[in-house]
Amino acid sequence: MTDIPEADPATGAALAADVPAALELLRAGTLTVHGQLTDASNAALYCSVALDGVEALCVYKPVRGERPLWDFPDGTLAGREVAAYELAAATGWAPIPPTVLRDGPYGSGMVQIWVEPDPQAAPLLALQDPSGPEPGWLPIVEAEVGQGRTALLVHLDDQRLRRLAVVDAVLNNADRKGGHLLSAADGRIYGIDHGVTFAATGKLRTLLWGWAREPLTEEAVEMLRRLGGELDGALGKRLAPHLTAVELTATRERVAELLRTGRHPLPSQEWPSIPWPPV
Repeated sequence: MTDIPEADPATGAALAADVPAALELLRAGTLTVHGQLTDASNAALYCSVALDGVEALCVYKPVRGERPLWDFPDGTLAGREVAAYELAAATGWAPIPPTVLRDGPYGSGMVQIWVEPDPQAAPLLALQDPSGPEPGWLPIVEAEVGQGRTALLVHLDDQRLRRLAVVDAVLNNADRKGGHLLSAADGRIYGIDHGVTFAATGKLRTLLWGWAREPLTEEAVEMLRRLGGELDGALGKRLAPHLTAVELTATRERVAELLRTGRHPLPSQEWPSIPWPPV
């Protein structure tokens, strides 16, 4: 391991927004491992990547460091992260940092531009009085906070989060924790950690339930119509190396179901709706 460089919120956000430059750097740059993120459930390495005088921080998750899961095929999480990025990029909303699958010091793995949360950004989640939510916030669930007291866990009523909620519904994201939401220095909100996505059966588990039952926005409907066509074409071909044929079909069906109902989905009665731990 080498000396650990300090992340700059502005630099990471700027490169994440410059998608062509970020993808070229991630694909062709030299990876240097600086340390391991110890709170990750799978091996997640804190790295830098350098190419032609340009250097950025990134996270590298080698396939060999993935822990087996009972409900996902072994060795597929890195590919699912890349597939999630490809689908999210196709929405035009860019809610996931640029991500590639490439070889690295510990073999093939997912490499993603590091986005450092902006310490000056307003919070996206809060605990409020159970009688809430307060204006500008949407309820998630009533939570126990100790000594017999409860509070209402809420998320911001924000168009950026609402877009991400739609993307998660298409991805069938089984792990949208609060810690997987990053407010970047340029005002964007990014989602990270998409290894447990694209299951063929319903596994949506998220904190972004504030819009459940509500009609989809017009821009979301337009995006889903376009996405459905792309899944039958170039986007589907890009996802195919990372997913099974059944999972690809299920993704198309989720898009079609969202368009059929015209509403944000409700929590499943057969699967936990809130990730644990939630934050």
